[in-house]
Amino acid sequence: MRVNSLVLSTFLIVSCGGATLAQTGGFSEHDPRYRLQPADVLEVHYRYTPEFDQSVTVQPDGFVTLQIVGDLKVRGLTLEQAKAAILEKANLRLVEPEVTLALKDFEKPYFVVGGEVGNPGQFEMRGSVTAVQAIARAGGFKNSSKHSQVVLFRRVSPDLAKTEILNLKAAMTGSTSEPNIDLRPGDMLIVPQNRVSKIERYVKWGSFGAYMNPLGR
Repeated sequence: MRVNSLVLSTFLIVSCGGATLAQTGGFSEHDPRYRLQPADVLEVHYRYTPEFDQSVTVQPDGFVTLQIVGDLKVRGLTLEQAKAAILEKANLRLVEPEVTLALKDFEKPYFVVGGEVGNPGQFEMRGSVTAVQAIARAGGFKNSSKHSQVVLFRRVSPDLAKTEILNLKAAMTGSTSEPNIDLRPGDMLIVPQNRVSKIERYVKWGSFGAYMNPLGR
């Protein structure tokens, strides 16, 4: 995994709106296409003008610099979207260019579990992983955990995450009203110690470290 494993120490959340988690949306999308991130390596090949071929690394600000295209922001784009953006700019300099875009190196899929679990940290995602399985990978719930109110943070943009409270206590009993949700790469689960009375539905993505239980009251 390219990103080193970490132990969550501080989770800073800045609210972005006033909705509570009683109004939850869907977290049901399966197998989303990979979206480019900083440090990903792309190989760009022009069929008729191979002299402009190059390998580029996505910079920390999300941009790549290409010979024909110049600076182009690709962070958050799928490969198809990035290819379309390159073609749009390349058409200004070349006649009917054909471009092949390949992902040569990328961030390995992972999920993060923090809070009241035995071994909080970042874990490689190999195949499908449910929320309950993720907690088990992280050493299981502590006696102090509020496992009926596990908070899921799912990134919807580079700086914004959607939140949902999961009743994993019910999910572990096989309750049909509380599905054992499948995680997506990059998801973060926080197991609080105290009851979560309110949390914004959308929050800015914070920084991670040992979970200090900022969500409890």
